[in-house]
Amino acid sequence: MPARCSRPASSSNDPTTTPNPKPPKRSSSTGLDNCSVIDQSSGVVLAQVGVDSKSGELAAVPELLTGLDLNGALITADALHTQRSYARYLHERGGHYLMTVKANQPTLLARLRALPWKMIGPAAQERARGHGRVETRTISVLSLDRCPDRGGEFFPHAAQAIKLIRRRRPLRPGGRWKTVTVYAITSLTAFQADPVLLARWIRGHWSIENRLHWVRDVSFDEGRSQTRTAAGPQVMAALRNLAITALRLTGTTNIAAGLRHHARDAHRPLTTYKII
Repeated sequence: MPARCSRPASSSNDPTTTPNPKPPKRSSSTGLDNCSVIDQSSGVVLAQVGVDSKSGELAAVPELLTGLDLNGALITADALHTQRSYARYLHERGGHYLMTVKANQPTLLARLRALPWKMIGPAAQERARGHGRVETRTISVLSLDRCPDRGGEFFPHAAQAIKLIRRRRPLRPGGRWKTVTVYAITSLTAFQADPVLLARWIRGHWSIENRLHWVRDVSFDEGRSQTRTAAGPQVMAALRNLAITALRLTGTTNIAAGLRHHARDAHRPLTTYKII
């Protein structure tokens, strides 16, 4: 899920939160992961809880979201979190969901694939060029208001089905196209979110890898941390999230540059955290 879950308090027009689908490195001695919630629009980490490796993220998400105001918020989620119980929970809290669907929900995935996508055609298309590649994203959206396949309820409170086709090719000579088809489901109606918005939120969910995990792995060198005992790894992950959040709240876009800037003067971190 949005282990991205987010609704910016300052903007009701972009209410997207995401639970963090890729927890940080696990402590070999404690077997604990961290599950966090990040705001898509700002990149701010909103909440974090420790996850017992035996119960996993699924049991932790309700606890993770308990302290957040979900009224009007959109929660984006990976396929792991595409659970009927989650959909009902978010609805009861006044929130909405946008969840990808994969093989862990085989019946739902088969029904989505069988919908008349060819008859509908694409609703929007975007082309992007950068990072050494060219990519096109084509989205089709179908209302589930009257159950188009007549198979009963698709998913609790589901309003729209989504098919997103990503085609990517490296810019280097001889680069070949790679095509990935993603299916998703949302409780938002067509009136609440058009295809362009849905595509943007799905892409925003995918960007968590670069905005949080890559930053912790590269800028903080988290993978080589020697803190491995007791709750140490979890505490250090929380502190890294805190530092990233503090920098993002000041408008910093390059976390590595922000860290170097603060390292040059001991007073700068104190000022950023409003201690002085």
